[in-house]
Amino acid sequence: MQDTIDTQASFDVSNTGFYGRFGGAFIPEMLYPNVEELRQNYLSIIGDSSFQAEFWQLLEDYVGRPTPLFLAKRLSAQKGATIYLKREDLCHTGAHKINNTIGQILVAQRLGKKRIVAETGAGQHGVATATVCALMGLECIVYMGSIDMERQKPNVDRMRMLGATVVPAKSGSQTLKDATNEAMRHWINNPVDTHYIIGSVVGPHPYPDMVARFQSVISQEIRQQLLTKTGRENPDYVVACVGGGSNAAGAFYHFLHEPSVRLVAAEAAGMGVTSGHSAATTALGKPGVLHGSRTILMQTEDGQVTEPYSISAGLDYPGIGPLHAHLFDSGRGDFYAITDEEALAAGFNLSKQEGIIPALETSHALASLDKMSLNADDVVVICLSGRGDKDLSTYSKHL
Repeated sequence: MQDTIDTQASFDVSNTGFYGRFGGAFIPEMLYPNVEELRQNYLSIIGDSSFQAEFWQLLEDYVGRPTPLFLAKRLSAQKGATIYLKREDLCHTGAHKINNTIGQILVAQRLGKKRIVAETGAGQHGVATATVCALMGLECIVYMGSIDMERQKPNVDRMRMLGATVVPAKSGSQTLKDATNEAMRHWINNPVDTHYIIGSVVGPHPYPDMVARFQSVISQEIRQQLLTKTGRENPDYVVACVGGGSNAAGAFYHFLHEPSVRLVAAEAAGMGVTSGHSAATTALGKPGVLHGSRTILMQTEDGQVTEPYSISAGLDYPGIGPLHAHLFDSGRGDFYAITDEEALAAGFNLSKQEGIIPALETSHALASLDKMSLNADDVVVICLSGRGDKDLSTYSKHL
């Protein structure tokens, strides 16, 4: 957590894809045509009225938006503040990931692409990608780390049932980082007919900005719903978990330039920040380039990426998106490191307090409540990014 805030900082992406000193497109020459085609066209495609009409119609009729903003009365009484849950777990497929895949599949169609490639960690982005490919009749190839395939088997089965080809990534730590590497290699080798749907606010520009725009529906709805419920658009805190950080980017988006709203990001400390088994990027990392953008990442003294660890497959990533790196660097965001043990306790607590079983990723956000200095009149919105069905085998080991 930073002590001071840079009041001069801007949180909009620059024309070259930077948030402060983080972002950009650091890519091999072979990838340049793919990325450049997307960069030159994405804003005009997204801004087109026919795109907007189709996007919002699908969000409403297919995804099930708007998702509820639920006043968690028992949790509020327990934590001593007014706590709302933004129920992204109620989206079709069970997480926020579908907001982005709907947007990107429409972009891909307008670019004339016939095949989709994606990476996934917890499997939720893979399922969301396979879902929209089935909806639109496009071929789908999802890369997933071998270890993640074992611990998230139900999502692997869902992807295959939806018609996707799931390819195991067997290099390195066999988790999200390695799945991303493999997906990028596939894209390089198939540049003409393939679109790469990145699932988070990571990768080369324009991906962090494009994904944040599609996920910004979360904060757009929060403002509207909070105004209806409380008479005020802005909460005191918005809380979200951060691996790459797409649900957080979406939840923060319309509050970035509202200094009265504290933005709280929960990272995965794993077995402890200093244990050697962690994914607490801002606590352990330093600036460097990962998957095409300059960001903060965990690395050795000679610049080799450090293997991350988290009980949550969706947070098991050695870096964060460049927007989040800038939020940390500028002091705009408050970053907390949450251990596996703390996340599990928070997940069980929400289940028993409110009858909602959260994804392990979301449980990290919930656990950050105990690290915040909350007042009785504070209004807190937590992005409940996904449901816990996929994590029941992990939870069950700790019952």
